[in-house]
Amino acid sequence: MGILNDDAVVIKEAQTAGDNTLITVNCPDKTGLGCDLCRIILLFGLSIARGDVSTDGNWCYLIFWVVGKPTTRWYLLRERLLEVCPPCTPALSDIYYFRPEFQQPKPPKVFLLKFWCTFDRKGLLHDVTKVLYELELTVKRVKVFTAPDGTVMDLLFVTDTRELLHTARRQEETKSQLNAMLGDNMISFEIELAGPGVMANPQGTAFLPPAITDDMFGLEFSGTHMGGALTSDRVSITIDNQLSHSHTVVHIVCQDHKGLIYDIMRTLKDYNIQTSYGRFSSKAKEKFEVDLFIMQVDGKKILDPEKQKVLCSRLRMELVRPLRVEVMSRGPDTELLVANPVELAGRGRPLVFYDITLAITSLNIRIFSVEIARHRIDDREWEVYRVLLDEGDVALVPRRLIKECVVKNLMGW
Repeated sequence: MGILNDDAVVIKEAQTAGDNTLITVNCPDKTGLGCDLCRIILLFGLSIARGDVSTDGNWCYLIFWVVGKPTTRWYLLRERLLEVCPPCTPALSDIYYFRPEFQQPKPPKVFLLKFWCTFDRKGLLHDVTKVLYELELTVKRVKVFTAPDGTVMDLLFVTDTRELLHTARRQEETKSQLNAMLGDNMISFEIELAGPGVMANPQGTAFLPPAITDDMFGLEFSGTHMGGALTSDRVSITIDNQLSHSHTVVHIVCQDHKGLIYDIMRTLKDYNIQTSYGRFSSKAKEKFEVDLFIMQVDGKKILDPEKQKVLCSRLRMELVRPLRVEVMSRGPDTELLVANPVELAGRGRPLVFYDITLAITSLNIRIFSVEIARHRIDDREWEVYRVLLDEGDVALVPRRLIKECVVKNLMGW
């Protein structure tokens, strides 16, 4: 059995304003470790300014320079990073390797948070989401009901990162934090374990209209998308098999965005490609430059032109359109749709719902209801957020502006 090395993650906080915080990870290697670490960094709302990673296949050393925030809980970040680091073993020959069965962790328990409030104010759902985020509770589904007298009932299906929501202490902590935010507006509050069938049909609405699937999820990309943001000619990806005798070298130059390194690392993880060495950093004019020395799982270069083409195409797509955003009609209502690809390990992108509610709140629009579901489209799984907006508020804000604001929040621009 492995032993967790308490020194595997060291965080040196920035001493002066404007400096980056240094995160050092030194532990046994496993396939996809870089992806897992970058996902946690993104989950804490941090951006990676530059990084340096290296591994010999057994042991790895990673350094991230991240842009912190005054509210960052560094001790908690360290705990979460340690959790994904493989444990040490007594002998190098027995060193921990990633095993495929760990790709599919046991599904976490889903709990129902149900509370009544005296009125539904604009921004209420985001404020609740912010409290849940700080408690490390992940929102899976949301339903908002407004009674004729103006009172509102929110139903939120959540999972707990700490896996303690079944305890009285954790439930009381959750109630106390929400009550502190809602104050006298909270009428009642309940937490209960959701029934076994609540997430059994993760598809939510049985189907997505063909127009949505064609426009939002098409794999071919040309022109300008996402509200005039990042275009294909602003992403440069080159593959070189001459520079190294043992590795394929990938060079990427693109526009920076929130979760950029995570998007690259999860793509490589999904293709089971190993990164032996990598260096990445932000450049002038919001550009980001990445150099990666990679190889296939069999330890060989990627020499097949078709494999190179497929890898470049997927990387380009993930950097140009890491998320899909659209505002459209759903019957007489206006609906915001946001979709992100799901890792083969089954995890969606962090903070998407948080960023959506923040953007909608900044536009002074009320959210009527939210549906979060998984859909398989063209042999790929997507996490789709369908947000019905208050029609009275939407009438005052152009759809173009709604889309633009949501995109900017999601991309960190």
